Amino acid sequence: MKNTIKVERAKKDYTQADLAEKVGVSRQTINSIEKGKFVPSTLLSLKIAAVFEERVDNIFTLEEGDW
Repeated sequence: MKNTIKVERAKKDYTQADLAEKVGVSRQTINSIEKGKFVPSTLLSLKIAAVFEERVDNIFTLEEGDW
């Protein structure tokens, strides 16, 4: 699953640690999500989208291999 978290963080000038604090996870979790190593839960995806004031599907996109 692709995501635009890094881009969205840059728009708001947030570090990984800033975002992690806002959604209640570790910085390492944010790093893993950004790198595509970890797929966040629905709840975490919704929290991330809310922080960026975006829709979930604007941040997370399924790739062909995800089907």
